[in-house]
Amino acid sequence: MNLRKAGAIAWVNLRRLTRDRTGAFFVFVFPFLIILALGAAFGSGFTPQLGVVSTGSGPLGQDLRDRLAATDGMEVQSFTDVETMRTAIERGRLEGGLEIPTGYDERVRAGATVPLDYVARPTGAQELQATVAAVVDEQGVVIRAARFAVSEGTAGSFDEALARAGAVAAATPRVEVATRTAGGDSAIGSFASGAAAELVLFVFLTSLSASAMLIETRRLGVTRRMLASPTEVRTILVGETLGRFVIALMQGLLIVAGTVVLFRVDWGNLLTTGVVVLLFALAATGAAMVMGSVLQNASQAGAMGVFLGLVLAAIGGCMVPLEIFPPVMYRIAHLFPHAWAIEALNASIATGAAPTEVSTELWVLAAYAAGLLAIASVLLRRSITGRAR
Repeated sequence: MNLRKAGAIAWVNLRRLTRDRTGAFFVFVFPFLIILALGAAFGSGFTPQLGVVSTGSGPLGQDLRDRLAATDGMEVQSFTDVETMRTAIERGRLEGGLEIPTGYDERVRAGATVPLDYVARPTGAQELQATVAAVVDEQGVVIRAARFAVSEGTAGSFDEALARAGAVAAATPRVEVATRTAGGDSAIGSFASGAAAELVLFVFLTSLSASAMLIETRRLGVTRRMLASPTEVRTILVGETLGRFVIALMQGLLIVAGTVVLFRVDWGNLLTTGVVVLLFALAATGAAMVMGSVLQNASQAGAMGVFLGLVLAAIGGCMVPLEIFPPVMYRIAHLFPHAWAIEALNASIATGAAPTEVSTELWVLAAYAAGLLAIASVLLRRSITGRAR
């Protein structure tokens, strides 16, 4: 086998891809656009906006508004009337709004129950409503304590009782809950969660779509001309395999490097990530060569590549997290290499897992790569030698 000739065949395949502007776009640009869109849409860096109308509500109404403004995880905007606030909610500038009615202070001091109107769109954040309710309850506890003190005669006035209750509430120990996104903090973790899945999706999808180039090589007679020269069949097999593997590996490594630079994604243990990308690229290469050896039409291969790439990505957990799959679908997902690659990458991102800690996933990916490449070699050899005759 002539390794120099095999390298030349691989180089030609790589040049053909880079000269195709559409193919280059889907390899070098489109994955980053998808990762950016996912991180922006589902990122944890989003801060909900709450509108508050508190005109004429008195000191207690202002106190409630200040409590809301001091709460982490949301931003408060003041409005002078309810209609303006409703318009802002309808136009998507606010996720919700709270009306503190006029005379709130006087009615609370009189012992009345004062309803508070919360307004939100049908798709409004449920977490925001729960946060607002918690803040209202927090003030309500202080007010009820002050009323009780007045009724028991331990305070001379409601204001005195309210001040004492507020001081006791401030000194009371509280339970603090801290949340952390696996793989990073705030929006960084949101990009990481999408980057791993999109890496797996695009490496496999691009490889299957690129199988059309293998068909075009046979159709144009390039393979016959190579066999007519002093070139062995196995040299052609290695060259074609190497060409597709370089494309898949290059895209995977580019996504890793690009997300680190553009989105500050922390891929955890780089050795684990690199081994996963390497093995998955080999598996994707084998699948692409099987398709390119079986199909006879380049257009058919391109369409089938996109269709199968998206279907297998959906089943394998690239579009919906594997954690929410029902048990049957979870087992089905692990019939394909996508699920094993995603689990290994997620372990690396979340905990910095070493290759030994994800050895099962790596061995399964290696088995997929070896099996698919072996089948592809047999099919491609038959395709090349059959057409040469």
